[in-house]
Amino acid sequence: MNFKQSGGNEADESLAALMTNASAVRAIAAAVQGTIGPKGLDTMLVDRFGEVIITNDGVTILDKMDVNHPAAKMVINIAKAQQHEVGDGTTTATIMAGALVNEGVGQVLRGVPVARVIEGIRLGIMLAQTEMTKRAKAFKDIKDPKLSSIAMVAGRENADIADLVVQAARLIGREKLLEANYKLSDIIVAEENANNEVFLGVIVDKERMSKEMPEQVAQATVLIIDDALEPEELDNEALGTEAGFRRFRELQDEFELNVRKIVELGVKVVMTDRGVHARAEEILTDGQVMVVERVAANELRRVAEHVGARTIKRTGLRKELAELQKVLGYAEKVYEDEKLEHVRIMGGRGKPAATILVGAATQEVVGERQRIAKDAASSVQAAVRGGYVAGGGAVEIAVARAVEKSRSSLKGMSAYGLDCVVSALKRPLAHIVENAGYNPLEKVENVVAAQTERKSDTLGIDCETGEVSDMIKVGVIDPTPVKLHALKAAGEVATAILRIDTIIRKKDEGEQAGRPVGGDSPAGAPDY
Repeated sequence: MNFKQSGGNEADESLAALMTNASAVRAIAAAVQGTIGPKGLDTMLVDRFGEVIITNDGVTILDKMDVNHPAAKMVINIAKAQQHEVGDGTTTATIMAGALVNEGVGQVLRGVPVARVIEGIRLGIMLAQTEMTKRAKAFKDIKDPKLSSIAMVAGRENADIADLVVQAARLIGREKLLEANYKLSDIIVAEENANNEVFLGVIVDKERMSKEMPEQVAQATVLIIDDALEPEELDNEALGTEAGFRRFRELQDEFELNVRKIVELGVKVVMTDRGVHARAEEILTDGQVMVVERVAANELRRVAEHVGARTIKRTGLRKELAELQKVLGYAEKVYEDEKLEHVRIMGGRGKPAATILVGAATQEVVGERQRIAKDAASSVQAAVRGGYVAGGGAVEIAVARAVEKSRSSLKGMSAYGLDCVVSALKRPLAHIVENAGYNPLEKVENVVAAQTERKSDTLGIDCETGEVSDMIKVGVIDPTPVKLHALKAAGEVATAILRIDTIIRKKDEGEQAGRPVGGDSPAGAPDY
């Protein structure tokens, strides 16, 4: 997708900007619409080195696509925001954003002013969010079997992953899931040849520093160093003087004394953010201390929270033993799994922590299994926090019907913008049934008619049979927050793109450095 500068008179420029942006957004939506629903297919992403990713995760596809059109990037960024906020629903948000933009352009081509279209879209999105909220049902009990249905839908019908996620959610408990800064998806680890399991504890994706160190430690005191375990350094200029060399020897002796303090304290496990000096390794090995170096910052933080330790810098080792005792953590068991090449910390005295370990047969599918598990975990947590609605595009059809009823009360041309929202709300179901091999026009109208006739907002299409079914009863359920945020995200990006009146190529920073003010522009380029 290449960026093009529009030309011509002012009216033509405005229309050209709309058309080129709509084409870019349409291409982005088309890239992911084939993945939605239980029968959605995968996309293969290949880079210039031949590295391959096979996935039907919407945000992964969008993130890895080679895109340079600014409007397309806007849609991708809103999908990323959806992923960051609620962890799922990026494909739905992208599809609806594409529909809103294209329907909006269609109304403009009919003669509806852009301002009126935007006004109608904003009103329609607000009404849709209100109607969606009305249809939400809360989880009163985390043991409700509907939670498993949500995990199955978000987990793309991988029953083993859905079971792991629900088991972990129930193990952690409702109160933890409701914490604002807690993300269930952060506890997921996927590894080749691992067995699926959920356990209370933390995994560090590193091995112990030396095979001479203990492989397993029980009743372990744990020291966390958010730094390198190395002597302080002096620059080469200082080392060239006699005083500098003496200072160097002092620092070396002080460092060795500080490392011996660790053994004297009875510490059994040391984890560091960066490297460990060879002399420190020797002393700690002799002291039968397990050392894990260069631990990722997020893993180090989780370990510290779980064992109840306070992280310190290497200079913190200068403190007295009584002071150092206060920063130590505790774990019932720490051991290295040699097969999976990681260290587990179990039974910490700090905050309870759980880990979901997802196994994969080969390295090629590890990433996809992890993405699936993260989507399932995000959806389960979102549902616990904000309730659930009928999935499979059913609730969007119900909301579209409710929004459409408001059209008659609108005056002026903003009603045409409302029509864009109604049309966009029907797109998820249309693509779900199309991917299942059915006629989308026929099935969408079947659902609209059935919901109206039976006065039920939970009716959709069973993709196995093609028949109208109650989505809640067949276990096709989605979290309300995912749906609400998808509506919000789609509305925001669509109105932002429709507001673009002119596209002007921005000069590179420093492009005209040294050029006299008022100098000639390149041939054919306009002066602004």
